[in-house]
Amino acid sequence: MRRYVLTSTPGAGKTTLLRALAARGHTVVEEAATEVIARAQARGEDEPWTRESFVDEIVALQRERQLAAPSADHVQLYDRSPLCTLALATYQGRVPSPALTAEVERVTTQGVYARQVFFVRNLGFCEPTAARRISFRQSLEFERIHEETYRAFGYELVDVPAGDLARRIAVVEAVLPERRAE
Repeated sequence: MRRYVLTSTPGAGKTTLLRALAARGHTVVEEAATEVIARAQARGEDEPWTRESFVDEIVALQRERQLAAPSADHVQLYDRSPLCTLALATYQGRVPSPALTAEVERVTTQGVYARQVFFVRNLGFCEPTAARRISFRQSLEFERIHEETYRAFGYELVDVPAGDLARRIAVVEAVLPERRAE
């Protein structure tokens, strides 16, 4: 089984791209951080990313989703990985927790994700949302940290340039192995 990660800075269109790939029949595993934020905000917590346990909650949900993903699918596309969570911790100035460090070690030493990572480039702006309170300038710093994090662990970044959705889909599908006949 091949598990591919799509990553980017917030607001780059990664989720839109993943939804389009899912609509084309690809198996997609949703982003954990957005879910952790949504759950906390539904409970009335405005800024869950300021809580110490935030990163570990993301790590736990990422691991749970990765382990629960359908093993019959020979290709899976992941909306972020624990290396993204490490980039988030770095961006926030946090020391990586033991849980985060252990999960990064697990996924890198076990080769859980393909060495090729789709790096979805920013669109030239970043629209704030309830879960994304980051300026475009901040998003560029976050993008740089993501890139450095993946490269530090030896991943090859496949550039998915800004552009129309059809072009972005084509870039991703050109790298994916051919689908097996059902």
